[in-house]
Parts: sequence; C-alpha cells; structure tokens
Amino acid sequence: MSQFFQIHPENPQARLIKQAVEIIRNGGVVVYPTDSSYAIGCAMGNKAGIERIRRLRQLDDKHNFTLACRDLSQLGLFAKVDTVAFRLLKTHLPGPYTIILNATREVPRMLLHPKRRTIGLRVPAQPIAQALLAELGEPLMSVSLILPGESEPMSDPYEMRDALEHQVDLIIDGGYGGVEASTVISLVDGEPEVLRVGCGDPQPFMA
Repeated sequence: MSQFFQIHPENPQARLIKQAVEIIRNGGVVVYPTDSSYAIGCAMGNKAGIERIRRLRQLDDKHNFTLACRDLSQLGLFAKVDTVAFRLLKTHLPGPYTIILNATREVPRMLLHPKRRTIGLRVPAQPIAQALLAELGEPLMSVSLILPGESEPMSDPYEMRDALEHQVDLIIDGGYGGVEASTVISLVDGEPEVLRVGCGDPQPFMA
C-alpha cells in the first residue's frame, strides 16, 4: 500500500519533502509532479526500483531513461556538455525539456541507451521536484507517468492512487498535472534534433 502525501505545489512542506526523500533513499519508487507532467522515479542506483518502473511502464531496454537534476552544475557531472550545448541549456533550463546528451562515467550502465552511451537529462522548474532534488542531493531516475496502452500522462493524483497504490511506495499529490510529457531534444551530435514535441516549445533550441 503506497503512501499519499499532499504537498503544496508552490511552497512544499519541508517535513513532507524530508519524508519523501527518506522513502527514495530506502529504495522506494515515487510518483511526483514536474513542470510538464507527473513522473515516476527512484534513486539512480536503485536497480530493483528501475526494474519495477520498467515493468510498470512496460519499457524495453532501448528506452532512454532520464535523470532529473537540480541544476546545470549537477547535470554537468552526468553529461558531456560542450560550449554550444551549455549556452542552450543555460538559456532554456529549468524548463519542460528532456535533453539527450552523451553520458559521463558517473551514469550507471543500466540507465544508458544500450547502443549509444547517451542519457536524457531534465532540470524541472517545479517547486516540489526542485525541493526533492535539493534534499536528495543527487538526480532522480525518472520517466513520464504514462501507463501501458495510454498516450497521455496521468494527471489526477486520486486516479493515480487508485491505479498504483500497490505498485509504488509514494504518490505525491501536488495538484492536477499536465497531460503533455516534456519536449525531447537531442544535442548528441552538436546540432539540436527534436525527438518528441511535448509541452516545451522546441523552436528556441532551433534558432
């Protein structure tokens, strides 16, 4: 039976954030809001948690996992960021974008794309997500909360509780979420390539 925390979307209660991070550190799988849609995540070294998320989402081993990072300096530990990419990221992050970059050795192998050493990275501009990441002190392994057979992320925390209360350890209710996932942009080869258009406008990256 999962726990259900109601956390204020703009002024997250520190006590509940600390409790949520304890659940993550103890191997928990958590549903939490981002600036695009709700996501499901766990600590990036939590192999059992990652496998639970794979099964829940029915993901194959070619799915690019995402590391949600607190800021650009943390992102830079896990991805190779050249000058051009850094300028783009500094201009547009935090925001509702997932950026695909070449990974550094800091990224656990189980999170990497099997053929290319790439990783998706996010810096979400959402107070609950930011508070979780600040308290955790490391990125959260995340994917959008899109259930098998659905095309849009779940947005109602009470529906999430009904559907997932036996499959995750914590659901954070931060109000209704968006119904579009993040926009995915690859900067692997230097030139921005839009892989998925979501709630973030891709045009600024292409200018």
